[in-house]
Amino acid sequence: MNLMGLQGGQYRPLSPEQVETVHEASLKILGKTGITYELGLEDTVQMLEDGGAVIDRDRRIIIFPREMIIEQVAKAPEKVVLCGQDPKNDLHLTQNRVHLGTGGAAIKILDPETGDVRSTTLKDLYDVSRLVDQLDNIHFLVRPCIPTDIDEEDYDINMFYTCLAASSKHVMSGVNDEKGLHNVIEMASLIAGGLDKLQERPFISVITSFAISPLKLCTQSTHIMQEANRNRIPVALSCAPMAGSTSPLTMAGTLAQIHAEQLAGITICQLTRAGAPLLYGGIPGMANLKTMGYSGGAVECGMMNAAIHQLSNHIKIPNYNSSGLTDSKVPDAQAGYEKAFTALLASMGGSNYIHHSAGMLESMLTIAHEQFVIDDEIIGNCCKVLKGIDCDAEHLALEVIDSVGPGGNFMTAPHTMTHMRTEYYNGNGVTDRKSRDKWEQDGSLDIRQRALKIAKKLLAGPKPSYISEEVDKAIREKFNIVL
Repeated sequence: MNLMGLQGGQYRPLSPEQVETVHEASLKILGKTGITYELGLEDTVQMLEDGGAVIDRDRRIIIFPREMIIEQVAKAPEKVVLCGQDPKNDLHLTQNRVHLGTGGAAIKILDPETGDVRSTTLKDLYDVSRLVDQLDNIHFLVRPCIPTDIDEEDYDINMFYTCLAASSKHVMSGVNDEKGLHNVIEMASLIAGGLDKLQERPFISVITSFAISPLKLCTQSTHIMQEANRNRIPVALSCAPMAGSTSPLTMAGTLAQIHAEQLAGITICQLTRAGAPLLYGGIPGMANLKTMGYSGGAVECGMMNAAIHQLSNHIKIPNYNSSGLTDSKVPDAQAGYEKAFTALLASMGGSNYIHHSAGMLESMLTIAHEQFVIDDEIIGNCCKVLKGIDCDAEHLALEVIDSVGPGGNFMTAPHTMTHMRTEYYNGNGVTDRKSRDKWEQDGSLDIRQRALKIAKKLLAGPKPSYISEEVDKAIREKFNIVL
């Protein structure tokens, strides 16, 4: 059952009038309050001034006229295709087509052997990438964890290499600096057979956290974003304020601020290179005002992330946002309901590229093998909801009802045999629907134990070889590949 790229849009937390109200509020923010910037962005600021922005260099404030925003946003593509190394994993991001995958930069993992929490390693990144490659409902691979056992200067090239070696799905990650970006593009070009072929079928993309909320441009990330624009590498314009901390406490205020930050980022990208492929990257979250930490599992996060798609759809740009987060520390009931709520709301909202949807615990700090398997099941259920109910003649089954007749049963009807594996979502095996007696005979395993058993079985299989030996040798001659 193909459950990728289905149509969402059934859930709309904002009315059309409210969408327009938030959009207008964001234009007012950019036209009155403006955006500040860190030192080192002089060339970008000059480009904006040449494009029509009003610059107060003494206060380091950029004012964006309404007409300038509208003109530049219109240049951004309405559809972005993020490719896999295998074309079957291509993601066509447009309108209400929904895709869900991994995300985050976790620094801890629940050890699959001991269950204890420990720091993540490069091997962990390889193993979870292999796992994701085999879980059909996880549609793409955003680097889920940071390898804490290698030097920071080796992060960028090794994170992309490890993901590309382990999975044929689309790979997205952030990079530390422009040098890292250039190295990753060079490596990916070797795999693709040239930069031109990589640009035709971009199987990598880059997260650029260009905005420091509220309303401030980050020098390093903005430079990375613009350099990716120049090289026609797709970017996700990530900004992730926390309501009550780095954005207003109210949901509408947070959405207005995010939308303003996104409009500014899109304008910078299109002035850098008209038509540059990008994803509107608003990720609204909430601050836990008791601890001042991040609260990722709240139902309001799902509501706001659904609204984010409405705002991106309003300006006809595909979006990247978030679901599937939880504040729980282990794969338990809390993790299940928090993930299911936010994943379903974002999916039914129509979001195009929903990251963080698999594997994450403890508000993005921790991952677990078994959680990837459980989340694959949650995502599959979300996508089944989007698939809806077929009502053609075959599925209405009037002839079958007539042939069975009053008082009969459908257990042995050929129609039942035809549809028994496709009409209902069967899952990856982690959901238990056995009788109690059978469940006890099989060891009385809970969902976490069943999921870990599935993960271990998947990882025990043969390792993939998505990078040829010849290309792998060329990559290792150029870069310090640690894996």
